[in-house]
Amino acid sequence: MTVTTYKWTIERYHRAVEAGIFDDQSIELLRGDLIVMPPEREPHAYYNTEAADYLRILLGERAKIRDAKPITLPNDSEPAPDIAIVKPLGEIYLKHHPYAEDIFFVIEFSKSTLSKDLGEKKDIYAEAGIAEYWVVNLKFLQLQVFKDLKNGQYTTELILTTGTIAPVAFPDVTVQVQRIIGF
Repeated sequence: MTVTTYKWTIERYHRAVEAGIFDDQSIELLRGDLIVMPPEREPHAYYNTEAADYLRILLGERAKIRDAKPITLPNDSEPAPDIAIVKPLGEIYLKHHPYAEDIFFVIEFSKSTLSKDLGEKKDIYAEAGIAEYWVVNLKFLQLQVFKDLKNGQYTTELILTTGTIAPVAFPDVTVQVQRIIGF
């Protein structure tokens, strides 16, 4: 007997969400698969909030900082990154979540989901053309930065614990790594 899993499209997933089918669960769509998201523990929530607030101050009206809100990607994926730094397109987001071309970079805070965030999610973001992806590794208190897309893959990885970094989309902005990783 062959087991076949049901693959969701973005359209079917949106219809199911509108019908209230997933109202009691926190889920995201990754490559057509529904993924139940684990509950946030206190350190995750704290660092996420602090980093988002810090980025709002640094970027002002140049970008919109979206916390744990969906983004719609072309590979039948609609993840909800911890932070998405997106173009400030205003009411367009009443019609659709940010698309890949609307996204400057995304950040995931990760401990229990580290292998997924450094594997499948990194690949999904790269394939979608998101120019930069940051993972705050809460196990080792370090920032892992992926950038320099080539053929749908990130070709540069930086691991930072101190110092500063300038996002690709905002080369004039200096981000203190310690303000992102939380110490």
